[in-house]
Amino acid sequence: MESAPIGSSHDPAAGRQASGCWEQVSLLDLVAATPVGAAAGPPPLSSAAELTSMAKPRLSLPPLAAATDPLKAAERPADAAAGCPTQLLILDTETTGLEPEQDHCIEVGAILFHVPSRAVLSQLSFLLPCESNPAAPINGIPAAVTRLSQPWDNALTYFRALVEAADVIVAHNASFDRQWFGRGVLPALAKPWLCSMEDLRWPAERQLRATPSVRDLALAYGVPVWAAHRALTDCIYLAQVFSRCDELEGLLLAGLEPRRLYRAQLPYEQRHRARQAGFRWNDPIPKAWTRRLSEREAAGLSFPVAPVGPLAGSSSGSPIAHPINSTAA
Repeated sequence: MESAPIGSSHDPAAGRQASGCWEQVSLLDLVAATPVGAAAGPPPLSSAAELTSMAKPRLSLPPLAAATDPLKAAERPADAAAGCPTQLLILDTETTGLEPEQDHCIEVGAILFHVPSRAVLSQLSFLLPCESNPAAPINGIPAAVTRLSQPWDNALTYFRALVEAADVIVAHNASFDRQWFGRGVLPALAKPWLCSMEDLRWPAERQLRATPSVRDLALAYGVPVWAAHRALTDCIYLAQVFSRCDELEGLLLAGLEPRRLYRAQLPYEQRHRARQAGFRWNDPIPKAWTRRLSEREAAGLSFPVAPVGPLAGSSSGSPIAHPINSTAA
């Protein structure tokens, strides 16, 4: 509906009409528009607050998306959450090196995340004392800082409680983080693990690599990247991504499908196809392109692959030798 121009002498209250910005009503216009001795009409304005209250925003803000509004969580289809984990423990570690046999975990960060409401329920981060930290130039944690007095043992007790409250543990590059638990003071974590880099198939419209970094994920979902290489920081990025992801339930359910390691059956000239599909060269199998996939994902590839290990969680110890031929174009 069209409205009179703002500031029109025919309508002193025109500033209250909705269009594109905030407007303040002119006090002189209000006084001039009131006949002397008029008995009818509103009482005189007595404060700046009342004047301000008459100024109405002309910008219509969009409603909160269901993914970030806890009050709208119940509006999601019931089948979207069927079988989906309710609470995730988003976890990250900082370490003195890459080898658990000789290096140590010196920081743990964790966030308990509620999937239906897309809400952070609790979070913590704590340092573990170490004598030296060769990785200090990377993670920015001097060994001397880890030895400062702080109740890390109490934090570890609370961390155990968060693990108990979670249905699934989520980590970015989970195979790295998982190997530090069950060593030293860190407890073994007897919960299902999910890798946000390897196991979740992010929507194509986000234009991400098959195995994106935490930074790439954050930027793809409009999450500001303000720091790096501390455990809780990466957990916060993932929690923010999850809170903005409408497809989260579907991603989690697909990511929890049993997986095994597959080797790409491609000639050297076509190795780019394996790389584009997220396969890694020389890791963990020397001179091979491999990736962890579900049987459904393996069957959907456009090139043949061969399994080189049992399904995760399976008691079978003998891998199948024959390749799987894809039916996808």
